[in-house]
Amino acid sequence: MNKRHNAILAASLLISALPSFCQNASAQSPTNAQKKPNVLFIAIDDLRPELGCYGKDYIKSPNIDALASNGIVFTRAYCQQAVCSPSRSSLLTGMRPDTTKVWDLVTHFRKALPDAQTLPQLFKNNGYFTQGMGKIFHGSLNDEPSWSVPWVVPSAPKYALAQSEAKNTANVEGEPDSPPTAKEGKKGKKKGKKSAGGDNEEGGGAGRGMVYECADVPDNTYQDGKVADLAIQTLKELSKKDQPFFLAVGFIKPHLPWVSPKKYWDIYDEQSIKLAPNPFYPKDAPDYAIRKYDGEIYQYLGMSPKGTPVPDELAHKLKHAYFASVSYTDAQVGRVMAELKALGLDKNTVVILWGDHGWKLGEHGAWGKHSNVENDANAPLIISAPGMKSAGSKTDSLVEFVDIYPTLADLAGLPLPATLEGTSFKPLLINISLPWKTAAFNQYPRNEIMGYSMRTDRYRFTVWCNKDDHTKIDSLELYDHKTDPQENTNIAKDPANAELVKTLMDQYNKGWQGNKPPTTSTSPQS
Repeated sequence: MNKRHNAILAASLLISALPSFCQNASAQSPTNAQKKPNVLFIAIDDLRPELGCYGKDYIKSPNIDALASNGIVFTRAYCQQAVCSPSRSSLLTGMRPDTTKVWDLVTHFRKALPDAQTLPQLFKNNGYFTQGMGKIFHGSLNDEPSWSVPWVVPSAPKYALAQSEAKNTANVEGEPDSPPTAKEGKKGKKKGKKSAGGDNEEGGGAGRGMVYECADVPDNTYQDGKVADLAIQTLKELSKKDQPFFLAVGFIKPHLPWVSPKKYWDIYDEQSIKLAPNPFYPKDAPDYAIRKYDGEIYQYLGMSPKGTPVPDELAHKLKHAYFASVSYTDAQVGRVMAELKALGLDKNTVVILWGDHGWKLGEHGAWGKHSNVENDANAPLIISAPGMKSAGSKTDSLVEFVDIYPTLADLAGLPLPATLEGTSFKPLLINISLPWKTAAFNQYPRNEIMGYSMRTDRYRFTVWCNKDDHTKIDSLELYDHKTDPQENTNIAKDPANAELVKTLMDQYNKGWQGNKPPTTSTSPQS
C-alpha cells in the first residue's frame, strides 16, 4: 500500500464517514440523519484467511471479495484462542480467555461472568433490535440476554447422501436432539451423483460419518443454505421496522464435515490444488505445541488412521472438500448481501465478516486448529461501512478479536463497558497508516500448562508455563516471520538469539496492556 493511496484513503474517510456513517441518509431527510447504523454481523466457522481478497485467487470467493472491495481487509487479525467456544466467547464479551474462564467447549462464560454485557446485549440495551441465527455462540451455549427474540438454528441434515451417515447417529447438523425436517435432504439422497468419500472407509472414523460429501442437491439442503434463507426473510421484516438492528448470521461451513453441493466442487480441479509446503513438525518445537495426526478430523470416516500421515491423494481430496465448502458459504454470504442491497439497507449498515479462527490443512503435518501457530491464530476480518469512499484497502496492522466489540460499539456511538480488554480500531478505518498495536496475543492450553503466544510485527513468541504459576516456564517458541513465515523452525534455543529472547520476554511481560496503540481512540482501554 503506497503512501499516496493511504493519504487519499485517510482524507476521503475523514471527510465523508465517521463517526456517524449517516451522510448518505442525511441528504434524504433530517430524521434519517439521526439514525443509528444497523449492524450485519457475519460469523463463519473454521474459515482460513485464504480468500480471493487475501490474494489467494485460487479460492473462488467472489461474494466475500465483493464485500472486501467495499470495505477494509485486516490481514493480521488474531483470535484469542483457536477453538470455537473460547474464541467466540472472547469476541462476544470483549474479554480474553483468562477472564472469561472459557478454554474448552462446554463452559459458559456466565459461570465466571454472570453480569457480563455481551456485544449484542449492549446494542439491545441501547435501543437496537438484536437477533441471532446459525452459529454465533458455540453449539448449545446460547446467551438469551443477548437477543430481542430467541436465537434460531434451522434444522437440517448433516448429510444429503445415505452412505455418508454414521450408523446409529442422528443425521442432523448442530445439536443432536434437533429433529431433521428438511425435505430437501431426503430428495438429495436420491439425486446424489457422487460418492461421499474415498476408499479409506476403515480410516480414523469414530461414528461421525464421512469427512466430506459431494451431492447434487440445492444449497438449502444443508444448514447454511437454510440460514441464508432465514437471514433474507429476517432482513425483509427488519426493513419494515423503525428501529436499528444488530443481525448476527452464523454459517457453519467450512467446519467439518466438509459437505457442499456438487456445483461448488466442480469449481475446482482437484489435482491442481497445491498441498501444504511444510507437512512436517516445526524443528525444535515442543512435542505438545501441535496435535499432529490427531484431532477432530480423525473421528470421521474416510480419514486416514489416527496417528498416521495423510496420503497425498487423500490430502488433495480433503483440500478440495474444504475449498468447495468455502465457496458454498461464500455463495450464501452473497445471497444475504444481495438482499441487504435490494432492500436499500446497505446505505446505513455496518457489515462485519469474521472467521472464528484459522485451520491447518496439512501444514506441520496437522489437519485442524487447536494450537498457537499462525495458521490457527490468524483469521479473516473484513469491515465495510457506509461512507468508505476509498474502500477495497488492506491493512497489516495487528488487531485482535477482542477489539471487535469496542470497535462496533464505537462506530454506533454506544457507551462502552469498562470491563472490555480490547481497543477500538475505528481510527484505523479512518487512516489505515496509523501506528497501531505492537503485539497481538493468543493462547492455548495443554493439560497442566498454558501456551501464551505473542505476535509482533516480525516474530511469534510463545511461552509455555504452568497454568497456576506462570513463573514456572516449561518451554519457549520463537519464529522469525521475516525469514521463516511458515514457522518451520523454533529458534528460541539458539544461543545467538539469547538477547532477542530477553527483549521479547520483556515485551511479553508487559501483556496486552503494554502493547496498545499509541494513537488515542475512544475506547476506555486505549
